[in-house]
Amino acid sequence: MTLHREGTTIILTSLAICLILGLLNGLYIFPISSIVGAFIFALLSVMLVLVVQFFRIPRRQNTYQENEITCPADGKVVVIEETTETEYFKDKRIQVSIFMSPLNVHANYYPIKGTLPFVKYHPGKFLVAWHPKSSTDNERTTIVVKNEDGKEILIRQIAGAVARRICYYGQEKDKVEQAGELGFIKFGSRVDLFLPLDAKIDVALGQKVQAKLSRIGFLS
Repeated sequence: MTLHREGTTIILTSLAICLILGLLNGLYIFPISSIVGAFIFALLSVMLVLVVQFFRIPRRQNTYQENEITCPADGKVVVIEETTETEYFKDKRIQVSIFMSPLNVHANYYPIKGTLPFVKYHPGKFLVAWHPKSSTDNERTTIVVKNEDGKEILIRQIAGAVARRICYYGQEKDKVEQAGELGFIKFGSRVDLFLPLDAKIDVALGQKVQAKLSRIGFLS
């Protein structure tokens, strides 16, 4: 396991704050009440561990079948439905949404290999990730991957009430690899996939999935 580069500043800042508070606790509170002092030490330790685990990146390797759609994020499948995608396709698509809790790995990955014909960042609100308007009103990015057969998948990173920064690394016309690094959502939220109507879906509502390992389905 490694730590993601997006966490460097936050982890170092959190470490410095915990060390300062721990020192003050040891000097002024622990001598008065060892129970309260021990509780504060334990609380600071837990907080630091939680911050570090937000940015963990487990080592994962997998092989992929032809036309396989790889899961782009860790989390739970909360939406599988036919809907109208209004930003890029402007037609009917199958939407698969994955909710990322604060305890999940927060890195995101490309579900297929191809080129990026469309990349756009949208500033916005920070509604809770399951709010009906979060996919259109919240801070988000829209990234489209087109494979060599001309099939396109739209990936949308969506910020939530806790997540306050979306990171994405691809630019239009870039070539990307399947399971290559797409970006990072700090402290969780949601990733939506918009797939062709004839795509075969292999996940179910409520299913827990893992980026790079779980299969969303296949492009026909």
